Amino acid sequence: MNRKFCYVLLLGVALSLSSCGKKMGKFSADYFSVTPDPLEVVGVNVPARVSAKIPAKFFVKNAEVTVTPTLVYNGQEATSQPYTFQGEKVRGNYTVISYDNGGYATIPVNFTYQPQMAKSELYLDFNVDQNGKKYVLPRVKVADGIIATAALADAATVAPAIAPDKFQRIINEKYAADIMFLINQANIRAGQLKTDAMLELQKEIIAANGDNSRVLEEINISSYASPDGGVKLNTKLAENREKNTKDYMQKQLKKDKITEFGELTAQFTAQDWEGFQKLVQQSNIQDKDLILSVLSMYKDPEQREREIRNISNVFEQLADEILPQLRYSRITASVNVIGKSDEEIKQLFATDPSKLNVEEILYAASLTDDNNQKLKIYDTAARLYPNDYRTWNDLGMAQYADKDYSAAKASFTKAASMGNNPEPAMNLGLIELLNGNYAKADQLFGSAAGVKELGGALGVYYLKNGDAAAAVRAFGDTKSNNAALAQILTKDYSKAKSTLAAIDSPDATTYYLMAILGARTNNESMLNTNLRQAVRLDSKLAKQAANDLEFAKFNISKALN
Repeated sequence: MNRKFCYVLLLGVALSLSSCGKKMGKFSADYFSVTPDPLEVVGVNVPARVSAKIPAKFFVKNAEVTVTPTLVYNGQEATSQPYTFQGEKVRGNYTVISYDNGGYATIPVNFTYQPQMAKSELYLDFNVDQNGKKYVLPRVKVADGIIATAALADAATVAPAIAPDKFQRIINEKYAADIMFLINQANIRAGQLKTDAMLELQKEIIAANGDNSRVLEEINISSYASPDGGVKLNTKLAENREKNTKDYMQKQLKKDKITEFGELTAQFTAQDWEGFQKLVQQSNIQDKDLILSVLSMYKDPEQREREIRNISNVFEQLADEILPQLRYSRITASVNVIGKSDEEIKQLFATDPSKLNVEEILYAASLTDDNNQKLKIYDTAARLYPNDYRTWNDLGMAQYADKDYSAAKASFTKAASMGNNPEPAMNLGLIELLNGNYAKADQLFGSAAGVKELGGALGVYYLKNGDAAAAVRAFGDTKSNNAALAQILTKDYSKAKSTLAAIDSPDATTYYLMAILGARTNNESMLNTNLRQAVRLDSKLAKQAANDLEFAKFNISKALN
């Protein structure tokens, strides 16, 4: 072996031993970049990606380095999942970084967000294992702070689903009786005026006339002739039946001294083919399908009658069973039942709520904006009507608005035990959403289809799961802070501004979100004006704004003082 070759060989061995034997040097912040930078809340997490670019001649061949992303905030630390690199001489399954060429790696990062994390620093901690010799390298800072705007999503501000009352100030009731006529006759037989139906109709009309809470809105007479006999004859018959019935009714109203009955109206139908078809369909006549096909084939009434008469084996049965039922006048009394006024309901609740039915007492809660009064009303409703799920659901709704979430959950659970009703299902989902039990919330929301308030609840659910686009779809045209937040997160700033401007009762969060819009659209005047109002309504927002990276490029000191 010649001397020159030996020298080169020994030099290579020395360099190789040197690259394995020496300790790792300090990592530099320049080796790492973070996406996004600064970090940003998504749902309830802070996800990120650290990209590492390790230079040549740095990573020791026999070293194994475990990198732990660590978020330092408010005197506390939170760690993400560790990630390990290894040199070329290490037997393992981690990402290999070449000594000669350097290398690349991606480190996934995720933290569960806490409000104190807004002002924070992201470090990388390094633990080295080199042939069993373990040591720690200095940590490296790679990012500052977290944009926490997504964390403003608030389930507590979602309106729970109300199980509505069915109170109606005016309820229309109809009472009817028929006067039957013989074939080809229009005179009213005395016996037809003494049927149970006619006597009951007369009784209701007299009762309504003497009751201040009931109003006779209309009395209507509809007279008919059966479709046999020809159009001309039947027109005269139906017209006379109408006249005679109207004359009778006018005399009877006069006799009973009833003068306030809205209007007495009357009309006739010369040939009641519609009634004929309906009765045939309901009958057991053997050839009824043949009769119905004739009705569908021919529209001319006289041709219809001829064709049906031609079915000789059937017409006799029609004449006995069907046609007599179509020779009548129907008298219908329309009565409006007038319910209690708002003042009467309020007075009765104050003095003797037991005199209110469940619809009236639930309606009473809609007459006030005072949640304490609503609590009192719904509590009374649940006591008086404990078997109506709506009383418990709506009591829970008022307790939720009062931020008494444990009591609200108990009331919603009671309501849910009374059947598969969607409102308590949605409201229990809200409780789970508030407690961070998102899978359970999703399950309960799935049982609340059709509830009008569901969109607001689902919108916050999607925000908490980091899907702002789905949240926007769920909110639809809802005008709320949460809906505007979803639009901000999807960068639809114009729509967000319109949504915030349309909120009926803007609060501190409304103005804070408007300030964020000002910052994002570089409108410093809009930022300061709205931030000043937000802090005026909630002084705690001053500290939050001071640490909020949304405002990092602006001087907001005047707005906070």
